[in-house]
Amino acid sequence: MMRPNYKSPFSKFVKKAHKPLQLAIEDATEEVCQKPEIGEAKVGDLAGIWVYKFKFNRQEYLMAYRPPSPEDERQEADVELLLIDFYKVGSHENFYDELKRYLRSEE
Repeated sequence: MMRPNYKSPFSKFVKKAHKPLQLAIEDATEEVCQKPEIGEAKVGDLAGIWVYKFKFNRQEYLMAYRPPSPEDERQEADVELLLIDFYKVGSHENFYDELKRYLRSEE
């Protein structure tokens, strides 16, 4: 089982969300932690980032995360907890622009 590591844009969105949406996000993060390949791998300037889509109240939400690389998994074979970085969650509007902006600021 992988352990989630929440980045600030992700945490801020969850904090502001109402309780039912918070629970839906929690369920989605658990799914991703159990099966990181469930999302879609991005390419280009978002290479290494995966996006998982889920619906809540007929609205689609996107969740951006970076699973541990295969090298990390080999190095950490003796350690049971691998971290998945969760960068952002939200509706599709401006999602990728804001994600790219955050990733650039983090470098």
